[in-house]
Amino acid sequence: MISPLAYIHPEAIIGENVEIAPFVYIDKNVVIGDNNKIMANATVLYGSRIGNNNTIFPGAVIGAIPQDLKFRGEETTAEIGDNNTIRENVTINRGTAAKGKTIVGSNNLLMEGVHVAHDAIVGNGCIIGNATKMAGEIIIDDNAIISGAVLMHQFCRVGGYVMVQGGSRFSKDIPPYIIAGREPIAYSGINIIGLRRRGFSNETIENIHNAYRIIYQSGLNTSDALAKVEAEIETCPEVEYIVSFIRSSERGIIK
Repeated sequence: MISPLAYIHPEAIIGENVEIAPFVYIDKNVVIGDNNKIMANATVLYGSRIGNNNTIFPGAVIGAIPQDLKFRGEETTAEIGDNNTIRENVTINRGTAAKGKTIVGSNNLLMEGVHVAHDAIVGNGCIIGNATKMAGEIIIDDNAIISGAVLMHQFCRVGGYVMVQGGSRFSKDIPPYIIAGREPIAYSGINIIGLRRRGFSNETIENIHNAYRIIYQSGLNTSDALAKVEAEIETCPEVEYIVSFIRSSERGIIK
């Protein structure tokens, strides 16, 4: 299962049933779990922590030092969960002193050429399209879909169950359950097809829709709109998530 043409540092920890192809490079201070498949010419560098059942395609680089001039060689990690598909030429940098680690959760698909910068957090069940670039300390919540060639500014957050149009660029937060598209990027309705596919009830979808009608179409400022949502929309976890997401946004949300 491990090619003699691969280089594995003697101090690297490799789990059971791991397939490592020719010309893979695995550095010291690396931990790789069980049932992973690492294809030819992939590179797993110092500080990488990889869970179970992941597939890493040729040319991917996991755990390279941050592209951040403030980095001074501190001990940091790049942590990847379980059941991820990491396609060709994906780069996942490790953290800096800011957070200490970069995290990619479980059950994600990172398509060809995706870049995950230092201290980023990618949740679970996300699909990230080809050539999408995520700057440092971004957050992507669970079950988001980011299409191809998207540029994500540092410190931005993307909510769960979002669909972001390909080729978009943004420097503000994208709240949950919506479609973000057009040029410049803007609120383009709720992600109704995605929500139905994920099993959200019609009642829940209507609550989400009504909340965003107030937030985006009432003409109220953000604070007053959120107060109106809390007063008028039936309380449910999804509406609470919307309100807390927007209230905690430091960069503000897209309009």
